[in-house]
Amino acid sequence: MAKNKLPYYPLENTQSLDVLLDAIGDARFVLLGKASHGTSEYYTWRTAISRRLITEKNFNFIAVEGDWPDCYLVNRFIKGYPEAGTSVHDVLKNFTRWPTWMWGNWEVAALVEWLREHNQNQLIDKKAGFYGLDVYSLWDSLEQIVQYLEQNDGTTVEAAKKAFRCFGPFGDDPQAYAEAIAFVDKGCENEVLEILQKISANAPQFSSDREANFGAEQNALVAVNAEKYYRAMIRSGGSSWNVRDRHMMQTLNRLMTLHGPDAKAIIWEHNTHIGDARATNMARSGMVNIGQLVREEHGRENAFLVGFGSYWGTAMAGRQWGAAMQKMEVPRAKPKSWEAHLHHAGPGDKLLFSEELRELEELQKPIGHRAIGVVYNPEFEAFGNYVPSRLPERYDAFLFIDETEAVYPLHNYRDAHQPPELYPWGT
Repeated sequence: MAKNKLPYYPLENTQSLDVLLDAIGDARFVLLGKASHGTSEYYTWRTAISRRLITEKNFNFIAVEGDWPDCYLVNRFIKGYPEAGTSVHDVLKNFTRWPTWMWGNWEVAALVEWLREHNQNQLIDKKAGFYGLDVYSLWDSLEQIVQYLEQNDGTTVEAAKKAFRCFGPFGDDPQAYAEAIAFVDKGCENEVLEILQKISANAPQFSSDREANFGAEQNALVAVNAEKYYRAMIRSGGSSWNVRDRHMMQTLNRLMTLHGPDAKAIIWEHNTHIGDARATNMARSGMVNIGQLVREEHGRENAFLVGFGSYWGTAMAGRQWGAAMQKMEVPRAKPKSWEAHLHHAGPGDKLLFSEELRELEELQKPIGHRAIGVVYNPEFEAFGNYVPSRLPERYDAFLFIDETEAVYPLHNYRDAHQPPELYPWGT
């Protein structure tokens, strides 16, 4: 980089996080990013940070870029609810929607096992939760609603079945639904709105299980916003992106209300969601994200955004949507990118803080910052995988891992006698 040296702290073990915990202070929202959906170290370091936030700062739950129904099963498992599964593998095998490696991996299994162990000696209202923020699970959420209402409210279940029948002709295919309603007014919007209204009105009477009632209402909200998302998906621009991130923000706010006025949340999502969109070229397209929305709605003093990145290594991804997962080589970051600057700033992994980075004039302009999605073609990444970003404004802190490894998918290692070594720096 230019004349001034990048200020950073060595990132070597969990004690290296002391300075990060101090910087987080009394923030109620800690957003932990990742630069790909298939990098082991992003998961393990986020786990290390989350464990300390839960045990030392009394954070209430982890909310992730995952589907509500599947994540809610994990939530009930780690809290020890009846009939919630007997093993972490039983629970994580429910993540069947592509990309399966994103949550069905040993890194997440280790987190889930720790959460279950941590919760065993906690009162029910002190147990740490695990929830999905995403909007994709339209058909699964409708199915969950029908099953729940059949057991708890026979008068409302017919509205749910009506909504389910409306989407039936599209065979669990959101693309087919989006194309079918692209040029006509008729869709299933009224049906999902009706079920949300009825569940919202009746949820307190369903059962004594407050969290299960909340889950039924959340599934109805997913159905409403998923229908809106798929309706917007066929159009150009960032409208569907905004529907998705606003849904995630709405869900996060609902979870905070559920957990009380002093609730604290840890959010796990990709950098493109948790790094403030206003500090990237996303803003020119009118796109927002949850990092921006948390800052706007709850104040910068209550939000702490942590980005992640690496210089090179391997990652799990697919060549196209729905393709078989592959362990791919992540090439050295392109010259003059944020990751290249960090690699050349000194040896080893690093922890940086925006408060210190703001003193460097050269960081006030946009710099290319790598973003790898579930679809990835390494040979072409220089042409489309770098997001121009003003880093000190996009995040409050940044974890840089110089060389990374791909995640370990559960199904590849399920029969192994020993799980992979995930924490070389200790647990």
